[in-house]
Amino acid sequence: MKLKYKVLLALLATSSVAFAQTAPTTPAEPAAAETTIAYNVGVVSQYRYRGLAQTRGLPALQGGVDYTNANGFYLGTWGSTISWIADASASNKSITYSGGTELDLYGGYKFEKAGLNFDLGYLRYQYTGNDLDKKAGSNTQYANANTDEVYAAVTMGVYTMKYSYATSPLFGYVSSSGSAYTDFSANYDLGNGVTLTPHVGHQMVKGANLTYSTGGLSYTDYSVTFAKDLGNGLSATYAYITTNAKNNGNFLSNSTNYNSAQAANVIGVKYAF
Repeated sequence: MKLKYKVLLALLATSSVAFAQTAPTTPAEPAAAETTIAYNVGVVSQYRYRGLAQTRGLPALQGGVDYTNANGFYLGTWGSTISWIADASASNKSITYSGGTELDLYGGYKFEKAGLNFDLGYLRYQYTGNDLDKKAGSNTQYANANTDEVYAAVTMGVYTMKYSYATSPLFGYVSSSGSAYTDFSANYDLGNGVTLTPHVGHQMVKGANLTYSTGGLSYTDYSVTFAKDLGNGLSATYAYITTNAKNNGNFLSNSTNYNSAQAANVIGVKYAF
C-alpha cells in the first residue's frame, strides 16, 4: 500500500516563483497593450515544482512560447525534461514507468478592475507517453498522470495570491480530483535589474489518507528567489526552496530513495526572445 503514496509524491514533484522551479507562471499582470509572441529557453540545476524535486536533483532543459492578445487573452505552451516517472518505478524493477517529458498547455484572460489585476485560466499538464494507469496492475488507485487545473490569481501592487483547482485526478492519484494549491508571493524590485520574490504555498491533496503514520500527502512549501536581468533577453535566478514534508517518508522515490521534499538551492539561466 505504501507504494501508491510514493508514486503520487513523485508525481507531485512536478508557487510559481521563478523559471528555475516552475511550469508556466501566468502571472496576473495588466492586459498587454499590443499582441505579442514571446519565446524562452533555459537550463536549471534542478526542476522544482510546488517545492518538490521533479528531476531527482539533476539539471533540466526547459522552454516555451507565449501568445498574448491586446485584449488580455493569452495562450502558451511550456516544456521540461523530467525524471519522476522513472523514479516512481519499483525498486526491484518489477514495475517500470515511462515518460520523460512534461508539456504544459495553458490559456486564460488577464484584466484590471478597481486597481487590481486579475488572471483567470486553464492549465493542462501533459506527461507524454506516461503509462501509470496501464502498469498499475490490480492497484486501482492509479490514473493517468496527465492533469487538468483551473486557476485564478489577483495582484495588488507587488503582492499576488493564486488558487489552482484540479478538475481531474492530480498527477496520477485516482481519488484526488478537487485537490487545490494556494500560494502567496511578492515581487520586490531591488534596483539594478535585481528582483526578490518570497513565496509560500500549500498543496491540499484530496483523498489522501491522513491516518498513515508517515503523515499523508498535503504539505506546505516555502521559497525565496533572486532574479537578475542580464540584458538582451538573458536572465539568471537563484532560489532557496524548502517544505514542511522533509521528514515525510511518502516523499521518497520508490526506485532511488531520493527525498523530493528536502531543501534545495536552485540556479538557472534563461533567454527570452
